[in-house]
Amino acid sequence: MSLSVVSMTDAAYQFLAKRKKEVEFAKLWAEVAKVINLPENQLGRKKAEFYSQLMLDGRFAPLKGNKWDLRDRRTFEETHMEVEEVDDDEDELLEDENEEDELDLPKNDEEY
Repeated sequence: MSLSVVSMTDAAYQFLAKRKKEVEFAKLWAEVAKVINLPENQLGRKKAEFYSQLMLDGRFAPLKGNKWDLRDRRTFEETHMEVEEVDDDEDELLEDENEEDELDLPKNDEEY
């Protein structure tokens, strides 16, 4: 008899496919950790790895409120950010940098 090893993302996919709707990341992680039977001392490290794998796996869609669903159940608009939203973020970063330039902070090797 051979044991079948299920990856974290496959466990998440199976859970979401049965659930039929989006789920909060914490609940999804709890289910995945239970299914793959992770030892307590590995939960923290594996949680970060799992989140990264979800982001890279095209089967999953991150949603508002730190919820996740299967991408094939979502519309294009729900799973993609508008370019204007990205540009706004860049403008905010530039504004923050300009504000820092206005402060009298030490530069390079200057001491405090």
